[in-house]
Amino acid sequence: MSAQFENLKEYSPEELAAQPIGAWTGEACRRVVGAIRAQLAVDDLTQPHWWTLNHASGAPGTWTRAALTDRLTPYDDQDTDFDAIYDDLIARGWLTEDATGAMILTEEGEAGRLRARERNLRVHHRTHEGITEADFVTTINVLRRMVANLGGNGNLPENPK
Repeated sequence: MSAQFENLKEYSPEELAAQPIGAWTGEACRRVVGAIRAQLAVDDLTQPHWWTLNHASGAPGTWTRAALTDRLTPYDDQDTDFDAIYDDLIARGWLTEDATGAMILTEEGEAGRLRARERNLRVHHRTHEGITEADFVTTINVLRRMVANLGGNGNLPENPK
């Protein structure tokens, strides 16, 4: 167990219930996304690279540039030039495009995706340290409800396959 977890103070339910959810979700987001981005940077990748590799792996030969850009843009907070991402992955030899414009993951691309996946799993495990599956599920369901309460889509993202 990490030292940070061991040093967490205990608070009353009333103190915790009065906390600003925006501040805590914002801090959690910055920490989790920062850790993921740091791991991806080991292979000079960004989150949009990662998303592209996963979609190309999950549904081989079905994603064109336009369709994948439409799919990924709602998750992007960096004003990404997705064509530059696709071009970079093609230049690395990680993706190719067939005659229909569908992007195909190469063996090198799959190997890079798996390396990044392993590093991201380390972040996932570190993030979940000291949290039971039941508590994590409750947290996700609470956040889904908050999103829906504020007019967003509280459903899980559709599987890219």
